[in-house]
Amino acid sequence: MNRGILVVGAGPVGLSLAVGLRRYGVKVRVVEKALAPSGQSRALFLWTRTLELLDANNVGAALLAAGRKIEAVNVLAGRKRIGRIELSEIDSTHPYALMLPQAETERILTEQFVRLGGQVEFGVELTNFINAPDCVTATLRHADGSEESFEADYMVGCDGGSSFVRKQLGLSSTGPAQQSDWLLADVRLEGFASLPSELTSFWHEDGFLGIFPLPSGHYRVIADLHAVQGERPAHPDIAQVQALVDQRGPGGISVSDPVWLSAFRIHERNAAGYRAGRVFLAGDAAHLHNPVGAQGLNMGIHDAVNLAWKLAMVEQGAANAETLLESYTAERHAVAETLVTNLDRAASVAMLKNPTVQIARNLLGNVFFGLKPTRKAAAESVSEVSHSYPSSPLNGQDWAGVPGPAPGERLPPRPDEPPMGAGDTPRFALFAARSPAALALQHEFPRLLEPQLRPRISPGTIWLGRPDGYVATVALEENVQQIEDYLRAYVADSSSLAVM
Repeated sequence: MNRGILVVGAGPVGLSLAVGLRRYGVKVRVVEKALAPSGQSRALFLWTRTLELLDANNVGAALLAAGRKIEAVNVLAGRKRIGRIELSEIDSTHPYALMLPQAETERILTEQFVRLGGQVEFGVELTNFINAPDCVTATLRHADGSEESFEADYMVGCDGGSSFVRKQLGLSSTGPAQQSDWLLADVRLEGFASLPSELTSFWHEDGFLGIFPLPSGHYRVIADLHAVQGERPAHPDIAQVQALVDQRGPGGISVSDPVWLSAFRIHERNAAGYRAGRVFLAGDAAHLHNPVGAQGLNMGIHDAVNLAWKLAMVEQGAANAETLLESYTAERHAVAETLVTNLDRAASVAMLKNPTVQIARNLLGNVFFGLKPTRKAAAESVSEVSHSYPSSPLNGQDWAGVPGPAPGERLPPRPDEPPMGAGDTPRFALFAARSPAALALQHEFPRLLEPQLRPRISPGTIWLGRPDGYVATVALEENVQQIEDYLRAYVADSSSLAVM
């Protein structure tokens, strides 16, 4: 051990992973084959759960200063409003999304990585690797043509949808491999009224159309294209954007002044596994989705946060290393599978072709979005706070009837408490009343538990929260031994408690 982690790819996913690892004191090397940051901003949004998770990396203030808050999502069919999702209904310290160009997200994460002593090595390409039982040996080619051999304890492929790491591992995909072509355009719109804090999506039988206000005064227009043709979609022009807006939008909108036009192809997939030996996949390298819900970048950052604390604990000598590492695929793969299913269903509903069924859909949509519980559920889904790990191998015992989230579910952050997982080592949070039993746990597991107790979630209970803000286990106060047993699985013997 102590050779550190090799991260391949310096996008938001690789950088989030690198920041988390460095903050926990783990050696990490980040290589990126591009000679410099791309400066492109295909992804625009950081949803509520992503902002919660990134707070632990101490980048929240910088992200908020650079971005714009999004408070609502409107769903229309032509000029008719089907529904409205209010993000303020979410129980969170961030009851909103953040509009922030991907290039800015990368800049902020890079600056934090540098502050922690890291460095992104641009112009360094992974060309081969050996995934041995005791280490990963990577062959790296530098921009000048020279090559080096580098050993790491683990390697994580954050190298995008065409991932070299995934291809070399030979991992297959689950579910149908679907392809779709998409158009992105940053343009000026005349005749479209929208608040700068709201997003608008249009349901139309011909396809999806999204219109999002940008800080510059332009709008981001995103739409799926028709049948996939050729090796790649043709580069769009302003006339094509205008035609899509005319056909799928409310009418009366004039498109002009394009500052960015792009078309790209998505090969929707979910790798069968995210780990092979000492090599992992994260972000688009592991799973690719259609961009309807703007979930891809956020899902990748969640992968990174999930993996960072587990790799850090393994590097520090956790006894249950194999369970920790296997839990990454078990948890994140299930979330990605559910997301793929939900996005496909949403696309099917949005693009119904039968006029009679469309009328019924619109009426039912009005009813659905008119009910507060279902409207809140929609907000929690799009903002990703509803994601959970109910079948995680890390889940401890639950107590039926105890009010509050179950093991594997998110613990909503509270405004008067620090982010879970913050600090220089991954620690669990103990939500308990001050008692001799709770204090004894803190004394026995000083490297695993936060030094301060957090207020109870419900009377007569003790809750253990993971470093990534999900419930580990729940116990009644008289069953404190359950918490001790859970924590003891992370340490090899009593002598290791003080040095982990």
